[in-house]
Amino acid sequence: MNTGMSDHLNAEERRELSDSDYGLPDLREFPMPDAAHVRAAEAYFRYAPEDRKAELARNILRKAAEYGVNVRSETIQSWANQ
Repeated sequence: MNTGMSDHLNAEERRELSDSDYGLPDLREFPMPDAAHVRAAEAYFRYAPEDRKAELARNILRKAAEYGVNVRSETIQSWANQ
C-alpha cells in the first residue's frame, strides 16, 4: 500500500482495504485508511449523497479520532449529530 501522503489510491490498493476503511462501506466510497484520506473525505464530503451524509459524517469523525485528525468542518459535526 502507498505509505506517502497522497490521497489517491489505485484500484489494487482500494481492493485491499476492508469495508471499515470506507466512509460509506456498502458503496466502498470515501476510503480512509490513513490521516491524509480522512482529510480528503472531509474535503469531498459535500459530494456525498444527501441520504448518506449522516453516516459518512459519523465515519469521518470515527476515523479522524483514530488517526488524530482534527475535523474543523461544522457541517460534518452537524450531520454527525443527526
